[in-house]
Order: sequence, then structure tokens, then C-alpha cells
Amino acid sequence: MIHNSCGLCKVNIENLSVYDGSEAIIHDVNMEFHCGELTALIGRNGSGKTTLIKALLGERKHSGKITYLDHSDGKIKKLITGYVPQQLSFDKSTPVSVLDFMAATVKSRPVWLGHKKAVREAVQRRLDDFSAGHLTDKSLGDLSGGELQRVLLAAAIEPLPDLLILDEPVSGVDINGLDTFYRKVAELRHKYHMAILLVSHDLSLIKSYADRIVLMDRTVIAQGTPDEVYQTEAFRDTFGYTFKEDESNEYSL
Repeated sequence: MIHNSCGLCKVNIENLSVYDGSEAIIHDVNMEFHCGELTALIGRNGSGKTTLIKALLGERKHSGKITYLDHSDGKIKKLITGYVPQQLSFDKSTPVSVLDFMAATVKSRPVWLGHKKAVREAVQRRLDDFSAGHLTDKSLGDLSGGELQRVLLAAAIEPLPDLLILDEPVSGVDINGLDTFYRKVAELRHKYHMAILLVSHDLSLIKSYADRIVLMDRTVIAQGTPDEVYQTEAFRDTFGYTFKEDESNEYSL
């Protein structure tokens, strides 16, 4: 079924390599991911996950090909990409409200001139969708880790992206915040049929929420469904264990 909200069908990555001088940071990466799916990138620290993300965002030069295809296998020349970083670097003492931040992502009007009623209402609706409506007038620097990530996620889907990239977006967030965040991401996947690429170390949660998993160690060493990847020798060698489902349907190491 083709959803009007999604122009992207799939992303093909072929033989992608990124070099730092003569050293390959990542090499010969081959993978594809699709709209309507949550694909998780996992691996040790330094395995090249963030480097791959930066290549996709155009922030790192690379060799190989990244191709975006529509539902007729035609190439998409202009892709709308949303992005949530691991951390947002800003001066927490700056008196910028969540409303100021959200409005600045879509309007060029200076924040000191105030916000029109229509802008405030639009921002409020978006924040409400992410259980963050109560944060509208709160200072950005006063937000908890989980609150900030919900605000960043709300900002990342305006305009509605074809591809949403999340680079370890819940680092430092407590367990309740983690589950809330992943449930919202899964909801976005189903509601808008967008392609979502997520870098994460939360192996238990992504086993529950991801459609596909790509395990990296400077290149792709395993990919498939969570059950397929988590039972591979590559996964065991990387993390030192495999996941096994017990009779109570909880995952033990």
C-alpha cells in the first residue's frame, strides 16, 4: 500500500566508505532500508554508526552510492530528512523557551518580536502529539533529558520527513523516558509510513520495536530481523552474549 504521506520507498547504500586520510573509518557498507520500517544501527563504540549517519546527512565525504527511490523505483532528487542528534549543544542559560525554539525551526520571524497566535497554536498541537504540550513556555535549558528529546523529535518532523534519522537520541534518558520515546517513534512509523534509521545501544528495547537491525563493525557484519541478527555469531562476538526468549516472554542474556 502506498501512503501519500511518504514519497520515499527505500534507501539503497552501496559500497559506501568514509576515509580519514588513508584510514577507512567505515568501508564497503551495503544495506537498504524501507519506508514504514524502523531500522536500528547497532555496534560497539567506534564501529562507524555515527559516521554512516553523517554520510547520509551530507556531512562526511564518502565513496560509493546512496540512492533514494520512490515507489516506482525512480530516483528522488530532493529528499526531506528529519534529524535528532545525540545531544543538542546550546547555552542553557540563554532565555529561549520551547515555543521560541519550535517556532524558529519553521519561521524566520525573530523571537523577540513575539509569536503570532497561529504559530503558537501550531506549535502547541505538535508538542501535544509528543506528550510535551505542558513544556511550551518552559525554558529550553530547564528541560530534562527526556523532555528535550521529545521536543527535538517534535521539531524533526516539521516539515514531515521522508527519512527520519535518530542518532542515539535517548542517551542519558531514564527507563520510563526510553520506553515513551520508542513508542512514539514506532507510532510515527505506522502513522506516516516514513523510513526511520535509529542508532541505539538499547538492545532490549530495539528488539521489541525495530523491524530490521544492522550490526556494524566499520562495515556491515550482520543484518536482518532482530531475531535473526541477535542469534548470529557476529552479535555474540560483538556483545558477548545472545538473546534468548524465556517462557515468560521476557528477554534474558
